[in-house]
Amino acid sequence: MENPSTSKVVLLACGSFNPITNMHLRMFELARDHLEDTGQYSVIKGIISPVGDAYKKKGLIEASHRVEMARLATESSDWITVDSWESQQSDWVETAKVIRHHYEELLAREHNRDNVDTVKYTKKRRIEENYISSSVHHRKRELNSLSLCSDGPQLMLLCGADVLESFGIPNLWKQEDVAEIVGRYGLVCITRSGSDPHKFINQSDELWKFRKNIQVVHEWVTNDISATHVRRALRRGQSVRYLLPESVIRYIQEHGLYSAESEQKNADVVLAPFQKYSDASTSG
Repeated sequence: MENPSTSKVVLLACGSFNPITNMHLRMFELARDHLEDTGQYSVIKGIISPVGDAYKKKGLIEASHRVEMARLATESSDWITVDSWESQQSDWVETAKVIRHHYEELLAREHNRDNVDTVKYTKKRRIEENYISSSVHHRKRELNSLSLCSDGPQLMLLCGADVLESFGIPNLWKQEDVAEIVGRYGLVCITRSGSDPHKFINQSDELWKFRKNIQVVHEWVTNDISATHVRRALRRGQSVRYLLPESVIRYIQEHGLYSAESEQKNADVVLAPFQKYSDASTSG
C-alpha cells in the first residue's frame, strides 16, 4: 500500500549504454532500495535515456542499436523503461536539457491526470450556471498546475561515481548545469571501486553547497562491469555471457556489432561537450 507521506521519485539515467550491461540495470535496483529504505521516497519509475550519435564519443555505435538493446534489456522489468527522445535529436543535448525535458513530460502527465479527475468531478456535480462552473473549473486547473511542482513526482539523475567526478573535468560540464542538476533535481550516485564520492563532494564547493540533494549509494557487492571492457571482449571474440542480458548478446551477434572498426568510430573527432564549451570559452 502506498504511503502518502513519501515523495514519489522517477530515476533518470543518461549515458552511452554502449552496450547496456547488467550493471546499468543493477544501478536502478540499488538506487530504488536505498531511497525507499530511507522511508522518505517511493520510486515509481526508472528511465534509460541513451545519448545521441552527435555526442561523438569514440567507439559509439548508432543510437538505434543502443536504444533497441536497452529495450531488450528492460523487457522483463515492470518499472524501468527506455526513452529515445535524446537519441533522436540531431545535435548533442546537454544532460540538464534532457532532465528538463523529462521533468516537463512528468508535469504534463500529472496535469492531464488532474484534468481528467476534475472533469469527472464536475460531471457528477453539474451546475446550471455554465459560466460559474467553467470559471471554477478554470481556476481549479490553474491551481493544479501551480501545485504540481511541489506535489508531483521528483525527478532525480541516476549515475555512477565516475559521472559525479566528471563534474570536475574542465569543459565537460557547464557549472550552471551542474548546479541545476544537483540543486534543482537531485542526484543518486552509485559508488564504484576506487572512487570516493564523499571526498569529491567535500572538495567541490559547488557540490558541497547541494550535498543534501546527493544520495550516495554504496554497492557492497562490488561489480566492475564496464562497457569498455565488454566491447574489448567482443572485439576479441571472448564470451560476455552473464555480463549482459542474453537478449542483448543475441542482438549484438545478429547485427555483428562491436568490431575493431567500430571502436575507431569518432577516434579523430572532438567530444561534443569539449568542442562546444571550448569554443565558447575561446570566443568569450
